[in-house]
Amino acid sequence: MSEAEDFARLMRELKERGGLSYGVLARRLHTSTSTLHRYCSGDALPAEFAVVDRFARACGASAAEAVDLHRAWLLADARRRAGATAPRPAPEPVQAVAAESDREPEPVAAEPAVVVGSATAAGPRARPSWYRRRAGAVAAAGLAAGAVAVALLAVTGPDPGAPSAGAGTGGGAGARGPSGPASAGQPPAEAGAAPPESAVGSEPGSEPGPARPSVPEGGPATAPAPSSAPPPGRAPAAPLKAAVRSHVWAAGCDHAYLTERGPGSVAPPPVEADAPAWASAQRAVHAGSQIVEVTLHGTGGGAVVLEGLEVRVGARRTPPAWNVYQMSQGCGGGLTPAAFAVNLDAPRPLARPVAGSDGGSRQPAPAFPLRVSAAEPVVLRVEATTTGCDCDWSLDLRWTSPADSGTLRIDDGGRPLRTSAATGRPVYGYALEQGRWAR
Repeated sequence: MSEAEDFARLMRELKERGGLSYGVLARRLHTSTSTLHRYCSGDALPAEFAVVDRFARACGASAAEAVDLHRAWLLADARRRAGATAPRPAPEPVQAVAAESDREPEPVAAEPAVVVGSATAAGPRARPSWYRRRAGAVAAAGLAAGAVAVALLAVTGPDPGAPSAGAGTGGGAGARGPSGPASAGQPPAEAGAAPPESAVGSEPGSEPGPARPSVPEGGPATAPAPSSAPPPGRAPAAPLKAAVRSHVWAAGCDHAYLTERGPGSVAPPPVEADAPAWASAQRAVHAGSQIVEVTLHGTGGGAVVLEGLEVRVGARRTPPAWNVYQMSQGCGGGLTPAAFAVNLDAPRPLARPVAGSDGGSRQPAPAFPLRVSAAEPVVLRVEATTTGCDCDWSLDLRWTSPADSGTLRIDDGGRPLRTSAATGRPVYGYALEQGRWAR
């Protein structure tokens, strides 16, 4: 029995014992019934452990059963990612994230402070008449193991004797000093994005950072080990590790992309976890809105204080007259996480805290300062929207530690994030019964 089949078997056993229907469980997991059915049949794998955690809780799983389910998901996810390392036919590189190692994370010493959410999205949301729930399955790709460690805390609870979540290798993080801010994100953005100008993604006088490996989103990306002392003229490295996800979909399924290709040349929509590879192959950019999630871990023994986010728009262009392709399967749920909302059309965009809700319960808006350490990771969720520009943008995260202070650049591995307005563009959705894109 394969790892994926073993994971699906455990899900089916928990569901049957819990006595809940697929419809009831899907609503509690904030996903679609067809997607949950594919998880339980082994046709697809959840892209993130948070879905598995909610499933175990909804079915009344014990702590031991939840750990067994988590272990099975880790093994299946590792097998899936191992099979995804074969060369892709698309010439463009696939985005990567700074990630933890692929080992199974152990419980950490403290409950994490998680700040997530979404804001009101702009862009096309109309549902064409052909609209149907998608039943096709595409294998789900894995998340960074650092983010998985955050979810594991909710299942096993704190264990004072366990090692901290910051253990392991991951993408490096830099500080801003006289040489400018360092970059912590994914290597190249969508293949359709224009190469950034020299002033985008860095400040005047900054020096280019080391090259980062190109791997699928969620795969490992190890930065060069820092030297014992920073070179002359450079600020010390930030005591943070960052994993950036720039293809986060609302409710895990609702998003739209722009591409200049016609409907006959665009591949069927992927699941969320495969979106970076799909967007790279289709030379697509985010349409109307973009959600970015950043998971931060401390790398030292002490805590780091996150002081605030600054939005930097490096370029504004006229939105391209391309087609819009909707990814939505008609999913949705009662979860609207809190977030930092960014209006890219503003002369000086700000990251504004926005409250969320979960099943009618209000989630407070995120607020700085925030404390992060190796044992207390933090997840920042930012949703940027635009109705009037094709924007290149990035975020500067200000931090302070007992020894130093600086700024961590959040972008796509040295390239800016890219979000384009899509108002008035032709909108296509995938008609499953016809096997093609249609308006």
